[in-house]
Amino acid sequence: MPKPKYHLFVCNNKRPPGHPRGCCQDLGSQELWQSLAEELDNRMLYDTVKITGATCVGPCNKGPVVIVYPDNVWYGNVKAEDVKELFDTHIGKGETIDRLLIPEAEL
Repeated sequence: MPKPKYHLFVCNNKRPPGHPRGCCQDLGSQELWQSLAEELDNRMLYDTVKITGATCVGPCNKGPVVIVYPDNVWYGNVKAEDVKELFDTHIGKGETIDRLLIPEAEL
């Protein structure tokens, strides 16, 4: 497999119930990962995009979190309904999605 142009890391961390930091899995990261994988399949971008689940990436209150490399762009509160826009805008055009960006000060 060739080196992908983009590597998406999706936080799938799971914490015990009632943990004060919460977790991305409780905020829908499994459904998000599935939607990303389905969109990747639909667009057949296997040589361009790699999707990897990750444990805690830090900003739990912004979850689910998706990190796009090599751009080092961190998106927060990403939902399954944002996936098409992510592929159209960031993957397709190389443009960030401002409304999903996690501010640098909150990372």
